[in-house]
Amino acid sequence: MKIGELAKIAHCTTETIRFYEKERLLPEAERTEANYRSYTARHVERLRFIRNCRALDMTHDEIRALLRLTDAPENGCGGINALIDEHIAHVDTRIEELQQLKAQLTTLRDQCHGEHQVEDCGIVHGLTDMDVAVPRPRHTHLG
Repeated sequence: MKIGELAKIAHCTTETIRFYEKERLLPEAERTEANYRSYTARHVERLRFIRNCRALDMTHDEIRALLRLTDAPENGCGGINALIDEHIAHVDTRIEELQQLKAQLTTLRDQCHGEHQVEDCGIVHGLTDMDVAVPRPRHTHLG
């Protein structure tokens, strides 16, 4: 099948497919005599796998690691379990960071009740007066 057909089956764009090939997540397709890419059911399966991993917010490095593990099925799934456990820990950290962000925003929102002129808005004053903390290092895999 051609790249457009693969994109349609996988519900993505041809640019996405080319990007994943460039990133070496998706193996390059064979070429026809007319130099068109020719994809197989293996490409469909791999592309769906990659897209599902991305939907779970996995990084390209995590996906690469998973693909290496799935390409060696004789090794068992211990490495896969460890990778997913590590990703769950990243998600937990991100949830904590988002909860802290929500608490800060809620505190800020509580500084203004009702309608005021902008110069009397508690949120604006809070944003102006708030100490800008040194950004703390993020402990997620996203950087």
